[in-house]
Formats: sequence, C-alpha cells, structure tokens
Amino acid sequence: MSDIACSQPGCTGTILDGYCDVCGTPGGAPPSPVVAASVRTAAVHTPAVHTAGAGQVTGSPAAPAGTDSAASTMSRASNRLASTAMGSARTGGTQVTLRRGTTSTRLRAARLGAGLTTIPPQPAVDASKALMVNPEVAPEKRFCPTCGSPVGRPHDDSPGRTEGFCPQCRSPFSFTPKLQAGDLVGGQYEVAGALAHGGLGWIYLARDRNVSNRWVVLKGLLNAGDADAVAAAIAERQFLAQVEHPLIVEIYNFVTHEGAGYIVMEYIGGTSLKSLLKERMKAAGRYDPLPLDQAIAYVLEILPAFQYLHDLGLVYCDFKPDNIIQVGDDVRLIDLGGVRRLQDVDSAIYGTVGYQAPEVPEVGTSIASDIYTIGRTLLVLAMEFRGYQSTYLTSLPAVADTPLFQKYDSFYRLVAKACAPDAADRFASAAELRVQLLGVLREVVVTDRPDDRAVRHAPPSLLFTPPNVSDSGLAWPDLPELVVDTSDPQVGWLATVSVVDPAARLDLLAQAPERSPEVLLHTGSAALAAHRPDVVDAVVDELLTADPWEWRAVWLQGLKALDTRDGDGAQAAFNAVYGQVPGELAPKLALALACELRSELDIAEALYTTCARSDASYTAPAAFAMARIRSARADIAGAVAALDLVPPTSRAFPEARRQRAGLLADSGGGLPALAAAMASVDGVSIDPHDRSRLTAQVLETALGLVLQHGPQPTVAIGGLRAAEPALRDGLEQTYRELASMAATAEERVALVDSANAVRRWTLR
Repeated sequence: MSDIACSQPGCTGTILDGYCDVCGTPGGAPPSPVVAASVRTAAVHTPAVHTAGAGQVTGSPAAPAGTDSAASTMSRASNRLASTAMGSARTGGTQVTLRRGTTSTRLRAARLGAGLTTIPPQPAVDASKALMVNPEVAPEKRFCPTCGSPVGRPHDDSPGRTEGFCPQCRSPFSFTPKLQAGDLVGGQYEVAGALAHGGLGWIYLARDRNVSNRWVVLKGLLNAGDADAVAAAIAERQFLAQVEHPLIVEIYNFVTHEGAGYIVMEYIGGTSLKSLLKERMKAAGRYDPLPLDQAIAYVLEILPAFQYLHDLGLVYCDFKPDNIIQVGDDVRLIDLGGVRRLQDVDSAIYGTVGYQAPEVPEVGTSIASDIYTIGRTLLVLAMEFRGYQSTYLTSLPAVADTPLFQKYDSFYRLVAKACAPDAADRFASAAELRVQLLGVLREVVVTDRPDDRAVRHAPPSLLFTPPNVSDSGLAWPDLPELVVDTSDPQVGWLATVSVVDPAARLDLLAQAPERSPEVLLHTGSAALAAHRPDVVDAVVDELLTADPWEWRAVWLQGLKALDTRDGDGAQAAFNAVYGQVPGELAPKLALALACELRSELDIAEALYTTCARSDASYTAPAAFAMARIRSARADIAGAVAALDLVPPTSRAFPEARRQRAGLLADSGGGLPALAAAMASVDGVSIDPHDRSRLTAQVLETALGLVLQHGPQPTVAIGGLRAAEPALRDGLEQTYRELASMAATAEERVALVDSANAVRRWTLR
C-alpha cells in the first residue's frame, strides 16, 4: 500500500495510523485554514476557581496590567517606534474586549521547526526507574486544594502535618498517597507506586493486567466519599477518551477505587522540559535556559496538539514546561486533568500562577487564555524570567531590561502579542501563532548563524507575495502584496474583474455584490495605483470600523503614507502590522523603507539585514538598500558586503555586481580596489555600454595612479598589467568602443579625441 501524502501546505509528511507523521493533522483533512478571528473571550461568568501556590490559580481577580512600556535602549530596535492603534487600543476596550471581525483563514503550516534547528534527543525512561522511592510532598509545596492557602507547614519543632483540615476554609487536605504498591484498581490496574504529586493529587504507575501488562498512569480525578459525586465526575470527564492525537497522551479509561476516581492514561517514558531545565541548572550552577531556537522548536512541535483540542471545542488550561515530555526526537503533551470544554462555565478551573491569563478568574478559560499560557511557557523556557509569578504576574519585563528582547525583536513582538493583557489582542488560534512562530524561529537562526544559507529558502508566505526585485531603489510598488484570502465570500466575483486600468477597476469594484474585506482591499489597492488617497482612507476606515484588528487595512494605510512621502504615518502603520504578524518579513521590509524615509538609518539597516538573511526572495531588495545606506555613510566595505549577499541565482545578480564594481571604482582604494572592481563584472552579463563606461572609469583612474606612483606589474586590472603602456592601450580601445556606441556625432567625436589623447606615442 502506498503512503498517503499529507495535504497541509508545505508539509512533507505521510498519513500513518490516521494522522500525519510530521504535523499531526488528521488524514483526509483538506488544507486547513485558520479562523483568524472569533469571539476572543468566554461567557462573562465567574466559575469556581481552585487556588494554590505553584500548581493552581489564585481566586482573586488580578488587576489589569499591560506589557511594560519602557523604551528600548537599543538604537537599532524597532519596538521603540510609534505604532498605529489597533485592536483594543482602537476600540478603547477594557481588559476583556469582544473581537468581532475576521482577518485570515490561511494560517496553518507544516511542522518545520526541526528543519531549522537541532534538538538533542532524549532517551526513554524505564518505567520502573521513574518511581519515587520516598513519596512525599515538600512542605513548601503544600497548599489547600480548595482555597490555595498554605497548609501542613512546619512550625516551631513540628515537622508539619501531611493530613488535616485547612485553617482558612476547613476543607480536608491529604498529602499521603492513597494507593500503595500491589493495590488493584478497577479490577485491572496493579499499582507499582507513586510517580509524582500534582494539582489533583498523587499520580501513580500501574500495570494493566488486561492488556499485555503494559505500563499505565493513574491520575486522581476526585477524592470524595460521595459515590454519586464520583460517578458524576467520571461521566463529566468521559469526553477525554475521545481525544486522539499523536502529540497528546492517550486516555484509556476511567475507574473508581475506594471512593476516589482515577483517569487511566498512557505511560510516556520521557523527560519533561521542566526536568531538562533543572538538569541544565544543576550542571551550570545557575539558571540556564534553553537556547532560544530550541525553546521555540519545542513549542512549535506541540502547537498542533493545541489546535486539535481547540477544534474539538476543548481548552487545555494549564500549560507549562512540566507538561511537555520529550522521548527521543518526539514530544508529547501530557496531563489532561485540566482540560475542559469551551462552553463550560461551571466546573472548576485548574491553572498555575504565573502562566494563567489574567482574565480567567473573571470570565473563565478560552482559546485566548491557552495562547497566553503558551507565551508564558515560551518565556520560561528561553530566559530566566524572574518575577513571573509576582512582579510580572500579568506583564512582561521592559525591553531595556531584557537582553533577549533586545537581541531578538521579532521574538519580543510575538510574546507581547501572545501575552497581551486584553484577550482579544492575542493570536486568534494556535495555528496562527504557529505560523508566526515559525517565521520568528527562522530569524532567530539567521541571527545566531548568519552564514547558514539553507534557512533562506523559506516556504512561501501565506499572507504576502514575494517582493519585486528592484535594481536601483525600493519604493512602495516594489513591496510584497497581500495574498488573496480564498475564504472571502467575494473571491469568485473578484476573479472576474480583469480590468488593469486603475480608474476603470475602481468603477467595477464599486459594483461588487458585497463590500467584503477582499473587495475593500482590492479597492484600496486600485485607489493607490490611481493616486486616490481619499478612497484609500475611506476603505481603511470602513475595514477598521468593521474589525479593529484588521491589520491588512493598516498595511494599505502604510502604503498610502509611503506614496505621499508621509514618513511618520508609514512608520506607525508598518510598525503596527509588524506587531500583528511578527514572523512575516514583508512588514519589516516596509518598516525599513519608512525608517529610511525618516532618516532612522540604524533601525532601517537592522531591518533590511534581517530580511536579506532570512529569505532568498527578500535578499536582493534588502541588500541594495543596505548598500545604499552604508555607502551614504562612506562604509564602502560594508556596502560591498551587502551586495555580496545577492546570490548568482538571483536575476538581480548582474545589477548587484555592477553596483559593486562602481563602489570599488569610486572607493579610492588604489589599484587593488580597481582590480577588484573589474573582477566584480568578470563573466557577468551586463549591458555592453555600461561595461565599457565602467572599464573606461577604472582604467582612467588606474593610469593616473600609475603615472603618479609608478607601475605595479603584479596587479592585473581587467586582464591588463598595472603599467602605463598596457593601461594606455586598454583605455584607448575602450574609448573607441564607446565611440562606436555613441548616440550623437558630438559624443562620438569627443570619445575619439579622448582615445587619441590617451594613445601612447609610437615610432613607425
């Protein structure tokens, strides 16, 4: 039987056991779009919230807090620039804002993190060696399971109680394992011992006597003497048995034992990311986070599991480094104890302080709150996030105080969006986050390994076309264009509008059956080409009124600002778009152009550099711009290095070599620089007239240097020795070649005179 290829764009996997072995997408699924806008918040209802220290959420609502707005101290960082208001900032919304519109349904991508970086494999852990020798809960980790107050703590000479009643709410607590080795649970699962203690109690390892004595994990579901309550709890959690995804731990069964309910789960003998961090800290003697590319790769690998849960109408709730297990080269999402239905507004919510979204105590969980936990987890993996459970409980540290944010601006933009205080400002889905995170990973890799040319061959963007290669300059028409959203209701009608003339196209678009987002975007583009800024403004206002998160409208706004030479407006618009899609290169290229217009050349150069190194389709326009900026500050070596980024396979390569030769010819670097100038165009197909003019310029300069300082026979300039006779002969011949191509008689006579003047004297 032949393998069935995965249908997801860019994915190279095949369908095995019903799922793609690379991206985890169910077999037979069409290329999956992402609904990039939905209601971002749960119903406004205050659910029961369990409280605890490290393991569960606090019950009191957190005060709204935003991302620290202190300005960056890095002169080349774009995050300090003004930004057009979008989303909740545009609506004036509070911490919980309703998102009403839609932006895109094209943001699923194949799992490619492992193709950009390398993660060391982790060996499988023998189940019998994973058991706790002395199952105890450390006193500092003992909290009341009902109100979260510290309980069982040592005082005076007492070691602290492992069982008793909470002095605050009088609820019973117990930190003693209820199951012992040899216990038979549900008539099927023989307990081997305790593995760990979690938010819902002890987690046990057992053998499944009915299925080949396989190892399973028993996790407490409810501990109550009320048999009806146990039965109700098990019935409520039965939906977990329907969760079936290669990246998610499998739920086998639900059983009761002596008044307590247990989830029976697959045993995964791997290492959690929390354990990896502990091992690194132990080895280094200090907190030693994962390299950023590895931290991103781990999260990239697990995001399809979140998308799967969200597609089922489930939210994970309690994501953190503890809940990703690595076995070999694979990762798995474990601990489904906190998973709940999106529409569930009554059951208890389990979460962890420092990871849980600030709105959860007030409105409950949502896809947006899961996105928040992913962003916080990413930060804990990638840096020593001091104060994330206190000072920065609902905010991020300032860029100026965080070297990681300073070095990786796109990464900062991504976590700032993922962890936005207003739920509606976050990524709309795990798939949307994944597409942007993949782009950020590529930029991180090229920042750390700038000579790694393999990463430049990125899959096509789902949001932008490649830029137009410009041979001389970069203007707004050269920037990437928005990719048409094929889910728009008017995309079929738009395909019938084939008129090219901008004014006529505007008239036809005005007759559209519906003013859908794509119709409005096409109208704005036609208005730009027709030089109708008033129409562009009207389109932008209409789009943003319908959906304040519609960043494509702000993209149009930025293009109009560039067309009218409004540098401030262009910079603010493209900076806002960058914040919305931080993994895309198009906003960075546009922002760099706006910064160049405003003479913010350090920021522009940094953005151009990122574009040139990250994607081959962006290399040429960005390299030309870098060379332009560097040559203006007399950094000829830097300008030449920028042009050297353009590969021979690019159609802009001849122009890059021609500009390189011109820079070297004008550099004043002496005969070696002139020799390098001629070598730049050796074997390159350029216009014959341009080649002859360059040759004349180089040989004129070289002859002057030889006459002033003497010959250097060891230097060859265009195949000619750096000595007077050879240079005179070559220059004479070049003048005569230019004369044969002259456009006017006057120009031809002048060139012949120049040839005669430079001709060396001979005796006949």
